[in-house]
Amino acid sequence: MGGAVSAGEDNDELIDNLKEAQYIRTELVEQAFRAIDRADYYLEEFKDNAYKDLAWKHGNIHLSAPCIYSEVMEALDLQPGLSFLNLGSGTGYLSSMVGLILGPFGVNHGVELHSDVIEYAKQKLDFFIKTSDSFDKFEFCEPSFVTGNCLEISPDCTQYDRVYCGAGVQKEHEDYMKNLLKVGGILVMPLEEKLTKITRTGPSAWETKKILAVSFAPLIQPNHADSGKSRLVHLPPVAVRSLQDLARIAIRGTIKKIIHQETMRNGNGLKNPPRFKRRRVRRRRMETIVFLDKEVFASRISSPSDDNNNSEDIEEERREEEETKPSELKPDPPVNFLREKVLSLPLPDPLKYYLLYYREK
Repeated sequence: MGGAVSAGEDNDELIDNLKEAQYIRTELVEQAFRAIDRADYYLEEFKDNAYKDLAWKHGNIHLSAPCIYSEVMEALDLQPGLSFLNLGSGTGYLSSMVGLILGPFGVNHGVELHSDVIEYAKQKLDFFIKTSDSFDKFEFCEPSFVTGNCLEISPDCTQYDRVYCGAGVQKEHEDYMKNLLKVGGILVMPLEEKLTKITRTGPSAWETKKILAVSFAPLIQPNHADSGKSRLVHLPPVAVRSLQDLARIAIRGTIKKIIHQETMRNGNGLKNPPRFKRRRVRRRRMETIVFLDKEVFASRISSPSDDNNNSEDIEEERREEEETKPSELKPDPPVNFLREKVLSLPLPDPLKYYLLYYREK
């Protein structure tokens, strides 16, 4: 499933293509996608395919196509402070992007059938927290993963504001999935080969919207052949933040405000640094594949002025490439102002490292 947009050279270009094709439509979702490099969730030998709009599977490890994740993130309508449950959490890629939006007072839980995938997800989460420069731009709701079959969740579990299932759901399991939602909550799942958004508008009232046709592997049914008993999955408790964590969140937030005030005073503002390997935006037609009731329609998204300006744009791009090619150098890495400010404070080193989540330099 996928292939609706052209491949990118890097993560930012992949996101540009998803935006141009209208799969990413809101700023919050765009920020989350740009903050986490999709290639970081691939095994090293498969990273050449990371920026293609295609699903990837190796053993039990699986990633859906970027266009699918985009539609899921948009449909979930995420907001800070909500609770989220990811059924079939896999590599943790989606859960980590969701955590950037939920913020420090959200809830972020995942259920994954395969224990080896849970370990893989924890390694990738640790790598993101310790090494990513984008981490300090957000207050993160760290995901917690448990092993088990998502069709065997304990009936006394809490309900969630947002639920996503990353495997095909049959009609007989629809009510089971709905019962995981709070009133006002949103459930997104592949239901009978359609990515479906279900909103719980009341205790027994629902609104259903079909988003697009998809092809997902079906949910694996529980196997009780060994013991004959169900193995209930107990989700993590909804933990209350410690005073120490609350202090760290407050201090980091205060420092960010100070940095913002200083940069505004200097007239610089808080702008993102230019990204490396960015291409000049072309006025071009993009082929977008739309799936509807198992039929495939190809539509073109283009600017009204494309035909008039296309030849001029190509010539201008050619001149620019010739001018910049000899002297093209990789720019300096972006400055992490929060890290610099924390390290400059007159504080004991252990406290500085705590404020920085013990992250690597």
